[in-house]
Amino acid sequence: MADTTDPEQTPTRTFAWEDMFVHPDDDPRSQDPYEGERATLTGYLRDQRLTLEVKCAGLDAEQMARRSVPPSNMSLLGLVRHLAGVEHAWFRKVLAGEQGQRPFRRPDDRDWDFDGAVGDAAAVEEAWRVWRQEVAFAERFAADAPSMDLTVEHDGQPLSLREVLVHMIEEYARHNGHADLLRERIDGRVGE
Repeated sequence: MADTTDPEQTPTRTFAWEDMFVHPDDDPRSQDPYEGERATLTGYLRDQRLTLEVKCAGLDAEQMARRSVPPSNMSLLGLVRHLAGVEHAWFRKVLAGEQGQRPFRRPDDRDWDFDGAVGDAAAVEEAWRVWRQEVAFAERFAADAPSMDLTVEHDGQPLSLREVLVHMIEEYARHNGHADLLRERIDGRVGE
């Protein structure tokens, strides 16, 4: 079917610096080149984590829990809860070999990180507290590892710290794209 949309009738949006989360000159993410593989991977991951925080800055509990569009259960609060669980799973459980329940997950609802994200200030505070705790553990683990070649067995296959860091960069990058759209829908703020 041919597109019959008149381009002159399609609204376009222009963005001003005020619409952005942060002016590029004030961006807290690193602008300097990283030296070495570990610094590069942990630096890019740190920047992705900072991006999540920037995208959520200044929102109240209701806004953090606001769902995108039906039927999706995705929200910024759900993303924070989900990424806390992902940090926990990869760094604590897989790499460090610790036992324990993944945060924000229930045996009867694998999507509890999203399904349980409610517009309550205490729920938002808990999500950020757990996320920061898991990020701190992951940062210490990566800094203290003897090398990027530190390898564990996961699902019957060798898995290195390097692979986990690359996976985490990808995980955050994908979800930060979701966060861009969620935030724009909430208040019109956009990323660069």
